[in-house]
Amino acid sequence: MRRYARTMVAFALATSVVAGTAGWVSGDAQQALTGPPPGSAQWRADRVSGSGLPDPERATPAEVASFFAGLSADERQLLLVRHPSVVGNLDGAPLELRYRANSLALAAEDDPRYRSLAAPGRRILAFDPRGRGQVAEVYGDLRTAHRVSVVVPGSDNDAGTFDRTVASHGAPAGMARTLHTAAGPGTAVIAWVGYTTPVGVGIDAATGGLAEAGAGRLTRFTEGLTADGLPVPAVFCHSYGSVVCGLAAHRLPATDLVVLGSPGMRADDVGGLRTSARVWAAKDPTDWIDDVPNVRFAGLGHGVDPTDPAFGARRVPADEARGHAGYFEPGTDSLRTFAAIARGDAAEAAPDTAEPDPAEAAPALEAAPALEAAPALRAAPALRAALALEAAPALEGVAR
Repeated sequence: MRRYARTMVAFALATSVVAGTAGWVSGDAQQALTGPPPGSAQWRADRVSGSGLPDPERATPAEVASFFAGLSADERQLLLVRHPSVVGNLDGAPLELRYRANSLALAAEDDPRYRSLAAPGRRILAFDPRGRGQVAEVYGDLRTAHRVSVVVPGSDNDAGTFDRTVASHGAPAGMARTLHTAAGPGTAVIAWVGYTTPVGVGIDAATGGLAEAGAGRLTRFTEGLTADGLPVPAVFCHSYGSVVCGLAAHRLPATDLVVLGSPGMRADDVGGLRTSARVWAAKDPTDWIDDVPNVRFAGLGHGVDPTDPAFGARRVPADEARGHAGYFEPGTDSLRTFAAIARGDAAEAAPDTAEPDPAEAAPALEAAPALEAAPALRAAPALRAALALEAAPALEGVAR
């Protein structure tokens, strides 16, 4: 009976992740864009260098960097002109070459969604027009920067919405721009929309499929930065982007992982991420993400709240932020702390670095009253029945 009750509790909670949030925004199922860049077949068939070119899918970023290091300026230029869509998205290729390649690709693109990305002076480090479109843009001088950051956004972001002005500080370009301004000289920030994000809050947002695909792409992208001789970045992960970062953490080159407005990282604690990076977490008191149950069951939900003391992350103050998209708002305590992290100044960031007190670290599902208080779980007869059968011990078992 106890095992049955635990299963019922977990099932009811996991179901509420979708059922309780789908009322806010409906979600359309997305197919993750994977594989090599557009134009890869022509690239593979090209024998312009007298031998095969590095495979865009199989060659490591380090191998790509080594290949380009052995080319003359004329040879590089020839490849750029012949294959701009590959060179512009080839992790490990010199960033200056990627900027020029993506400028060519955007100039030839007739989709009106991407017109603003072709504006002169923009540093586009990646651009893929397929599907909803993917893009990465650099703010600051990436080649000379002593500190580099990458911003990984959550749902409803793609190349077509990259330049949106509504809630701009919650959009990838706005987050990266304000972080770079706050961090100051010697820093560069990359807004990375290099994966297929969920649309709305639906089944994609409650599961890890898109995040799994995104984790591999994020890892390769950051490996490409270091292969090109750039500093290991700090990675800022917003909302569903924190799920991507959580799944990538064990192989992601990063000095810091900073999650904000996170539904969970698919890990029980910092140790479960298996990363040497410092892990930080922020959640403001008005963020609706706090209404999403932090559970993981049968593929639904993303697990423990990273701001829970039991998770073990360093806490970023966010009392001055407002809403799910307000963490990078100028003048907020969260942005000031992010800027300190981006500068590499952990002492200035002033986190709560002490080990969490287990007595103060309440489990995510500690007691029935907390569950009853969650809007998504009101009027859930199956949950109440299971709670009556099992009570607190079963709930603690599910939380673990």
